[in-house]
Amino acid sequence: MSSSVSPATPVTVSVTGRLSTIDRLLPVWILLAMIAGVLLGRLVPDLGAILDRVQVAGVSVPIAIGLLWMMYPVLAKVRYETIADHVRDGRLLWTSLLLNWVVGPLLMLGLAWLFLPDLPEYRNGLVLIGLARCIAMVLIWNSLACGSAELAAVLVALNSVFQILTYSVLGWLFLTVIPGWFGGTTAVLDVTMGPIAVSVLVFLGIPLLAGYLTRRLLVARRGNGWYESVFLPRIGPTALLGLLYTIVLMFAMQGHRLVELPLDVVRISVPLLVYFLLMFGFGFWFSRRMGFDYESTTALAFTATGNNFELAIAVAVATFGIGSGEALAAVVGPLIEVPALIGLVHVALWARQRFFRQTRIQDPRGGRSAHGGEGRRSHGSGA
Repeated sequence: MSSSVSPATPVTVSVTGRLSTIDRLLPVWILLAMIAGVLLGRLVPDLGAILDRVQVAGVSVPIAIGLLWMMYPVLAKVRYETIADHVRDGRLLWTSLLLNWVVGPLLMLGLAWLFLPDLPEYRNGLVLIGLARCIAMVLIWNSLACGSAELAAVLVALNSVFQILTYSVLGWLFLTVIPGWFGGTTAVLDVTMGPIAVSVLVFLGIPLLAGYLTRRLLVARRGNGWYESVFLPRIGPTALLGLLYTIVLMFAMQGHRLVELPLDVVRISVPLLVYFLLMFGFGFWFSRRMGFDYESTTALAFTATGNNFELAIAVAVATFGIGSGEALAAVVGPLIEVPALIGLVHVALWARQRFFRQTRIQDPRGGRSAHGGEGRRSHGSGA
């Protein structure tokens, strides 16, 4: 990361330059992990049967370890203690809930049916992605765009809890009930709420509880400064390792389908890209129309645009199987999200200059830089 931004630093200074080398090349690492998985599958054709011998919540233990591994470091970063300071602003919370749990899922459902009417497995995978709201790398994109880190953390925590309470119900509703209204029942697999609920509780509930307890216990023992400056930088990068480890195993078990069906991968990618562009654009416009300042608008837009692909992968694998089209669609997600959201960081910084001429911004490293005058009233930006 670069040093703190000064008042004289242009706001459009290289976005990727603020990322560490590892984060900056994340699409490359994901692509390499996919290739490594395909090669591993070729070398060990029986790997799928070996991995499936022992399962937890319908997922092979080696893959389950990877899913939990990549979720825990992200949830350990959430400042759970700040929730009370932000929930007082009901407009912020209702705006976030509307964008995340009404607009986002419905938009993904519409795009899935528009672009994939003849491919129900991939369509189901996209729906699972649309229902899995952000709890992971969105914090990085929000930080690069100088959004409110505190508000983003609160919204991530809110999404985490809300997913545990509603994901199974919404999964059943969006995969079985709503398609039936339009005569699409035969094209949608029958999914009960039970398996999805178990997957959410295991792969989101466990790391969420672990992250909360880690922060609570270590901050009490060593202090918040040590936790933020020493502990988190040590465990943070391991989330990427968990993601890459999981992708290697998944592509070792079904990577041959990528080689055999490259056009299907393209068809999955198109609605995902359209989703990111439309969701961010609407979220940013709507939040600004609600009167929020730039920091809050940016946090709302990014948390509404990013998706929890880790959860979508876990649910797809547990509910439909490791070799399913749903799992393949979920795995393609991160490869599209990373470059798309990096591009949207630039869009957000441009929009700040265009629509928020007088505003105070948050430096990604914690410092602040003022850009003159008075902006709109801050809602949870920490300013």
